[in-house]
Amino acid sequence: MIRRIFKVLKQRKRGLVCAVALVALGAAGFVASHHAMMVTSTPAFCSMCHEIERAHQSWLMSRHRHNSKGVVVKCIDCHLPEPSRFVAFFWAKTHHGVKDIYAHFAGGEYDRERNKAAARVSVTNDRCQRCHEDLLATDMTRGAMLAHRAVLYPKRPGYEKTCHQCHEAMGHKPRAHYDEVSVR
Repeated sequence: MIRRIFKVLKQRKRGLVCAVALVALGAAGFVASHHAMMVTSTPAFCSMCHEIERAHQSWLMSRHRHNSKGVVVKCIDCHLPEPSRFVAFFWAKTHHGVKDIYAHFAGGEYDRERNKAAARVSVTNDRCQRCHEDLLATDMTRGAMLAHRAVLYPKRPGYEKTCHQCHEAMGHKPRAHYDEVSVR
């Protein structure tokens, strides 16, 4: 009887040790992946790839980097889902990272215009409205207020507008401005 009790305790001890080890490994993996996500979510990291350097330089001169309110909008704020939506954020970040690393190391021509167009389409109105909540502010001109109302409340399906239809340069200065400044 006593032997059987010790045998059961020994088996449970192994199971407990395995469970504790799995929890510890899971926690370590979570901490490591969270740290990796934070490190790789900075504009400095994004700009390490020479294909992105031009976009980074134009962002450095934009109002999304320097403005009177002191708010800095980072790459992930516009180009990835909200980090609180962890699975969507993780998936999108991994997808973009693998795609960019493959394009970087596989060589070939980096199609800036195609990637720029894809990035523009991925920046949806809800991403802009995370920061620009009061689009019907009283200090706007009547035309700006009416234009914003048309974006917020389209008259009927098919008449929806996007923020970048009016705000073409959004978070980046136009290329001509960037080239002009870099020549000086």
